[in-house]
Amino acid sequence: MPFKNQILTDPLKGDIYEFLETAQDSQGERVSIKMTVKTKGQIVPMHLHMLQDEHFTVLSGQLTVLHEGKSQVLQAGESIILAKKEVHNHFNNHDEPVVFIQTVSPALDFDYFIENLINYTIDHQVKGGKYGLIQQLVTSKYMDSKSYVAGIPIPVQKLLMNVVGPIAKLFGVKALYAEYCGVNK
Repeated sequence: MPFKNQILTDPLKGDIYEFLETAQDSQGERVSIKMTVKTKGQIVPMHLHMLQDEHFTVLSGQLTVLHEGKSQVLQAGESIILAKKEVHNHFNNHDEPVVFIQTVSPALDFDYFIENLINYTIDHQVKGGKYGLIQQLVTSKYMDSKSYVAGIPIPVQKLLMNVVGPIAKLFGVKALYAEYCGVNK
């Protein structure tokens, strides 16, 4: 279960994630995470959130943000809001680490998703920020924080998650794993 001041560190990459505020802390209004990303390049695929806005504030280094078909580099002290349903990505594209605060609102179950994803990644089960198609479909089906991969029509993703998701769940694939976030879902 994610909790305020919880710090997760990827021992291989050196990336650090600190929960500043969880859904429980904010009565569901938001989740805020301080991230120190040393990993260079895109960690997750281009995506969009159906129900949530994201706010990024760079504390040090440079954060590359892809949105609206263009690339933008944010410096320390700069912020950006990415509206729900906006295709985007954010990552470190420089040699020095970037430290930023990411706030997602409303919170929904985003903190559980992030805690699960980070721990799953630390366990070296996520290659290039991509769970694998089956895991991604189950996660999309059963999480309240609906996110979709860009480039694949959403109706196709919904069809696949509604057909494959329940079948995969019968075979033990979960959206959330208790060993990573305290909840099986």
